[in-house]
Amino acid sequence: MLVREAMSTVVLTIGPAHTLRQAAALMSARRVGAAVVHDPDAGGIGILTERDVLISVGLGQDPDTERAHAHTTTDVVFAAPSWTVEEAARAMAHGGFRHLIVLDRGEPAGIVSVRDIIRCWAPARERAQQVPA
Repeated sequence: MLVREAMSTVVLTIGPAHTLRQAAALMSARRVGAAVVHDPDAGGIGILTERDVLISVGLGQDPDTERAHAHTTTDVVFAAPSWTVEEAARAMAHGGFRHLIVLDRGEPAGIVSVRDIIRCWAPARERAQQVPA
C-alpha cells in the first residue's frame, strides 16, 4: 500500500506566532496529533506535534506565551505520496517520530501517522491469519 492511500488529507497548518495553547486547541478540535508550521522566514515547513506541546507544559512553560516557532521541528523528514507504508514506517522508526508530512510537488498534501499505518496493516494481518475451514 502507498502513503497516498494511507495518509490523512486533513492538514492543519498554523503560523509560527501561534501560541502553544492555540495550536493545541486547533489540533484537539480537528482530532490530529500534529500541525504543519509554515514559516517562510525560518526556511519553510516545520512540524509541531502533541509531544512538543506536552514537553513544553511539562517544563512549566506557559502555553499562552510560548510560540509555535520555538517548539517546531524544522529538520523534517518528508514522505512522498508514492512511498510505500513500509518506507514511511522505516523512516519513522529510524527517526523516532510518529508523523510524516507528505509533500506533493513541494506542498503539504497530507500527513501519515503511525496510527494510519497500523490502520492499514491490521486488516491485512487479519486476512493473512485466517485459515480456510
